[in-house]
Amino acid sequence: MQSTTGMCRTHLPVTARDAPSEFRKLLMLFSCRRVMCECGYPREQHLEEATKSSVFLGKEWDPKRHIQEMPTDAFGDISFAGLGPKVGKYVRVSADTPPCIIYQLMTQHWGLDVPNLLISVTGGAKNFNMMPRLKNVFRRGLVKVAQTTGAWIITGGSHAGVMKQVGEAVRDFSMSSSCKEGEIVTIGIATWGTVYNREFNQICDAFGGFPAEYVLDEESQGNLSCLDSNHSHFILVDDGTHGRYGVEISLRTRLEKFISEQTKVKGGVAIKIPIVCVVLEGGPGTLDTIYNAITNGTPCVIVEGSGRVADVIAQVANRPVPEITISLIQKKLSILFRDTYELFTEGKIVEWTKKVRSSEFTLLYVPLAAASRNRVHFGHENWDHQLKLAVAWNRVDIARSEIFTDDHEWKPADLHPVMAAALIANKPDFVKLFLEQGVRLKEFVTWDTLIYLYENMAPSSLFHGKLQKVLVEEKERSAFSKVPGIQLHHVSQVLRELLDNGALLASQDGSSLFWLICPLLSQSQDCIAGALACSKILKELSKEEDDTDSMEEMLTLAEEYEHRAIGVFTECYRKDEERAQKLLIRVSEAWGKTTCLQLALEAKNMNFVSHGGIQAFLTKVWWGKLCVDNGLWRVILCMVFFPLIYTSFVTFRLQPMSCLTRTRAFFTAPVVIFHLNILSYFSFLWLFAYILMIDFQATPSWREYVIYFWLFSLVCEETRQVLGGDFWNKLDVCAILIFIAGLICRWIPSTLYPGRIILSLAFIIFCLRLMHIFTVSKTLGPKIIIVKRMMKDVFFFLFLLAVWVVSFGVAKQAILIHNEERVDWIFRGVVYHSYLTIFGQIPSYIDGTEPRCSPNGTDPYKPKCPESNKDKRPVFPEWLTVILLCLYLLFTNILLLNLLIAMFNYTFQQVQEHTDQIWKFQRHDLIEEYHGRPAAPPPFILFNHLQLFVKRVLLRQPAKRHKQLSKEFLPRPGRS
Repeated sequence: MQSTTGMCRTHLPVTARDAPSEFRKLLMLFSCRRVMCECGYPREQHLEEATKSSVFLGKEWDPKRHIQEMPTDAFGDISFAGLGPKVGKYVRVSADTPPCIIYQLMTQHWGLDVPNLLISVTGGAKNFNMMPRLKNVFRRGLVKVAQTTGAWIITGGSHAGVMKQVGEAVRDFSMSSSCKEGEIVTIGIATWGTVYNREFNQICDAFGGFPAEYVLDEESQGNLSCLDSNHSHFILVDDGTHGRYGVEISLRTRLEKFISEQTKVKGGVAIKIPIVCVVLEGGPGTLDTIYNAITNGTPCVIVEGSGRVADVIAQVANRPVPEITISLIQKKLSILFRDTYELFTEGKIVEWTKKVRSSEFTLLYVPLAAASRNRVHFGHENWDHQLKLAVAWNRVDIARSEIFTDDHEWKPADLHPVMAAALIANKPDFVKLFLEQGVRLKEFVTWDTLIYLYENMAPSSLFHGKLQKVLVEEKERSAFSKVPGIQLHHVSQVLRELLDNGALLASQDGSSLFWLICPLLSQSQDCIAGALACSKILKELSKEEDDTDSMEEMLTLAEEYEHRAIGVFTECYRKDEERAQKLLIRVSEAWGKTTCLQLALEAKNMNFVSHGGIQAFLTKVWWGKLCVDNGLWRVILCMVFFPLIYTSFVTFRLQPMSCLTRTRAFFTAPVVIFHLNILSYFSFLWLFAYILMIDFQATPSWREYVIYFWLFSLVCEETRQVLGGDFWNKLDVCAILIFIAGLICRWIPSTLYPGRIILSLAFIIFCLRLMHIFTVSKTLGPKIIIVKRMMKDVFFFLFLLAVWVVSFGVAKQAILIHNEERVDWIFRGVVYHSYLTIFGQIPSYIDGTEPRCSPNGTDPYKPKCPESNKDKRPVFPEWLTVILLCLYLLFTNILLLNLLIAMFNYTFQQVQEHTDQIWKFQRHDLIEEYHGRPAAPPPFILFNHLQLFVKRVLLRQPAKRHKQLSKEFLPRPGRS
């Protein structure tokens, strides 16, 4: 805050020698202590030079000559004592301060956003009564207009009359609204000389103390006024006088006029800041204010029913001009000004009549059309200006009812600028309205438009931050002197990162979909893919959002897009099941040749994937060319007695089929491949267990060589799936690595037994792989998911348990055993014995008696005896370890174990509600795995790998970039 903005006044009152009689009387008054000067201040508040009698000899008191400007320190923050931590801004300025300086102070130093509307509230300066209903309507209407349009409200700033009504309206809004709705800017422009407590509470702090504390004391204010605590900013106008009201009127008028002449540019749309004068009650001076405002082209809104001047104008405004006579005005004044009617002279009444007849008033609360009348627009320009105002104020309701009417025909091209403004300002209601009015995306979205939209993104958005990061990285790589401009390939790079798929958005055209899909799905040719992509983008952005509320909003919006996609697919599926399922695997060129199903899987849209139509499609893929109504037992019998394939025992979806085609269709069906692999895997585990338990010799038998060959086929298959990288693939790789380590030890004679141990550990991990195989089961699959979730609870529980086990074990070991040096027995005493104690195996030496022990710890097979004295009695209190044991069992057996049960129960309840969705979502992974898996099971799968090696390495046939579920599993038209 710069002190050069505000100037205070120092008073130089008149003193004279041989002056006229009135000035001689003034000198006599100054001889007393508390005599007031013409400026309203007492003698002791003047500079010394101002009280010298020879300075202004024989001169009359002139404010222009006898008041001197000096720098002020009355600016900065202001708080109201006893009214909470709310802090406002204030400044003391000279009455002739240029409005441009004050406007610069407000926008640059106070940080206020340029308003979309200026609401100047005027009226009664004294407290008056309003009907409760009218008060509520006025408050709600004023706050709604200010909050939705981003307006500034300007009042007199005092805690009385209409200013108090405005302040209370803003206060009620602040108390009932959330922080996200923003603060309403309420600016009070008051006369410094009429502010009570302006000096005594250090608003003008000579020592620069901030914030200044102001005490609101209405009982002692007298003829002065207190500031209203509900205003956010104060401009205190000083002309050097004390106790004179109305000093601020001239500066306020000039400031309001200056602001209304400014142009606000946002989203490529430039609008003049409109101004509206709102009149509430008021006295004779209010009519002059209204008349001057209307003369300057400012529309006035009269609140009928508020009293006095407002009611006089409201009751005669709608009458024809000839009917507004002097007698009518006189009658209204006598009714509404009962106490002060005798002060109105005949000339004053005539003057009032002329002003009322020549004025135009608006009896509205939301003066959109009136606010634009202060600009000279005709024809299309007037409609365009009002539409820009509606967009700036975010009043789509007014745009629908007042602008898009039969009175004016809008061309789609005329709406393109405001369409861009609505997109940049994040106003989806207006975007939807413009689309309804005929805006076509193919015409609106051009190369230049897209670049313009991305260049004007909000700097606070995460996407803007990522885009700037890409530009900075390009600058560093290319050694540019400055950051390059935004191009669409930069946007495409960011979207590829958000979608986490290098294949997506391979072309620059794909970058446009960030703008087209999020708000404009109604005209997208691939709205399902667009909605799913938006869900994916929002979920990725939410991971990097630090603000919890913003993250929740993103996730909520992501769910909304998912529900939109579900709604569209449901409607399509209801109309035509086959064509709807084709939509799932239709390649989208705009999204880098991916599909809706793949987008849903990447976004983890479980609700979408668990849709009945999608599950029916996955079932078709699972059964391949077999009919889905074939029983599983039929398939198993055909696997055992394959000649049944050539009979009508199993049916195929494509008829007729040759024997060779039937054989290929049967053995390439994912359901058959799956069961063949299960049979193969169980055979592998049986043979592996037989080797470990019965046939593990120094020289490997032929069965063990079969295991090696079998494992090699598994290694080849895992190598083919290495790009998958899911949990089960990692588990397979872990089991194979452990097996290889055990195999190496097994071939070294000295490490034969350790090799068998390692191979046994590998067998355990191979058995765990069965859990993944059975996830396809509708019965076992959900239970396996619950077990996986409970494993996370076990790890958290083990951390808590380890604290108690280690603490009790160390204390027990330190009390019972003296200087045990054997690490293995230390581990047994601290961890092993303490852990077994939980399950009831209490150590026999807990009370100091251990019959089988080594006194000095020399026997490696016996624990060291507890420390004892010469009488072979324990040197420690026997009751101490017993008490520790009881406390340990109390906390572990009762508290921790019940906590684990409660955690399991909570996890079960939480997961059980969504288990079916999770199972359906994960079911796709298994179906896709076996859909792309070679038909032969291990170890015969090596023949398929050999064929793949010949194609890729010898013949150098390129692999498919991104494998999709094939359309061949959908029934063809005309086939059963």
